[in-house]
Amino acid sequence: MNFQTIGTFFDAKAKTYGENALLHVPVDAARPYHPGGYELTYGVALETVQRWQDVFRAAGYVAGMRVAVLLGNRPEMLLLKLALNGLGISWVPVNPDYRAAEVAYLLQDSASVLVISAPEYLDLMSQGIDQSGRGVPCVEMTVDLPKLPTVQSASDAPDITGETEASLIYTSGTTGRPKGCIMSHAYEVEMGQWYASRGGAIDFREGQDRLYCPLPLFHVNAAILVLFAMIDTGNCQIIPERFRASAWWLELSETGATIAHYLGIVIPALMNLPPTEWDHQNKIRFAVGAGVEPTLHAPFEARFGFPLIEVWGMTEMCRILSMHDAPRHIETRAMGRPSAGLDVRVVDENDNELPRGMPGEMVIRYSAETPRKGAFSGYLNLLEATEEAWRGGWFHTGDTVMMDAEDVIYFVDRKKNIIRRSGENIAAAEIEACLQDHPSVERVAVLAVSDSMRDEEVMACIMGDGDHAQAQKLFEWCFERLAYYKAPGWIRFVAEIPVTGTQKIQKHAMFAADEDPTDGAFDFRARKKRS
Repeated sequence: MNFQTIGTFFDAKAKTYGENALLHVPVDAARPYHPGGYELTYGVALETVQRWQDVFRAAGYVAGMRVAVLLGNRPEMLLLKLALNGLGISWVPVNPDYRAAEVAYLLQDSASVLVISAPEYLDLMSQGIDQSGRGVPCVEMTVDLPKLPTVQSASDAPDITGETEASLIYTSGTTGRPKGCIMSHAYEVEMGQWYASRGGAIDFREGQDRLYCPLPLFHVNAAILVLFAMIDTGNCQIIPERFRASAWWLELSETGATIAHYLGIVIPALMNLPPTEWDHQNKIRFAVGAGVEPTLHAPFEARFGFPLIEVWGMTEMCRILSMHDAPRHIETRAMGRPSAGLDVRVVDENDNELPRGMPGEMVIRYSAETPRKGAFSGYLNLLEATEEAWRGGWFHTGDTVMMDAEDVIYFVDRKKNIIRRSGENIAAAEIEACLQDHPSVERVAVLAVSDSMRDEEVMACIMGDGDHAQAQKLFEWCFERLAYYKAPGWIRFVAEIPVTGTQKIQKHAMFAADEDPTDGAFDFRARKKRS
């Protein structure tokens, strides 16, 4: 059935799969919420969603508004999304690792009319609201929606359609500040349905599967791709607070998980663990993720007995690429093949298509007739950036790939000026802007350096002389203003940062090909912790 709105989609599925489990939280005595574990059915979820919608209606919240939500990985994060979307209200998830200035920017840019926060994040939210200068009301939420402050609403609220904004998710861009990706109802439903229908090794079984996803609920992966695939197939989403290598196999076993999601960092962490009694007491048939090192792929599958299916996706495009059909080429960085509804080309810097076997930028579309079908609606307040990304009728991913004669697409390099650390996309330009604000920094270049555990790490090169004390001051400057994972793990003082005649920094010319960029750098990786 073709559903256009999330409300009609969830209502129909919840009535079909009423007794099935929808959400499950593993037992964790140290967690501030549901320490004894938690599970609810589709039927109970529907009742909760409808009850919360009554609370929003009574307080005057209507279609077209936005509500910012900061609940971490509490399952209520997803129930709130379903409740808001059913009313045509946009769900704006907030990263718990944000600093106050980042929260302030999100509130200003999104024009959210309400903030809903878990108790442990109230101080952060209060500071963010103060810095935003907007005075947006904030309510505390644990497991149930409290009474809400009333809001003045227009009498002519727009109708809810497939094109209505369902979510506004902020994603790192190459030019500094995060961009707000506008995601419609039809887009999000289609995202889940596309994933659920891949077939091959990605074999969802209606009403029988339980998918363990340790990724954060402010990301599109866990909150939209997984959620709507589960709802479409009547299956259950398992939501741990975060990835913990020590708890992985135990939780897979105790929760009855049949599918798991991973990021590249998960695989080496698990391979480094000694064998335990829980390694083979799970029911996992396959795992889906991205970034596994080819040298670890086959050894992992041989040791633990299930396939790792590599995929590619991004917030802006709902159709993931996936290596779900044989041969999977696990000895390479193969990440998928084009298919009906997802055209792929590899182009040069002038958007000319390159011959097979040559690396270039991956551009994608639905089809020549309807290129933007199944894609995000655009970047909030950034029409020019949206159109630039879609130039020539193709969405420019920024990822460098290579396509072979059999249409297999292989990952080659990261996005331009994007650092990929433990699954987080970090914009080098955002860190450069933060450091440039420090009075002692004349010129700075931020780049990615390889990291054995986290794939890539942030390195800041500061022009001029400096010692450890100065480097520490610059680290703390960033750590206080940016999410912890964005702060430089390495800081190196360099005599010169080369620039072009138009004063653009030439990062590729900073170090020789055989030079280790971290030589002589100060190491702050151990300081990059949430607390």
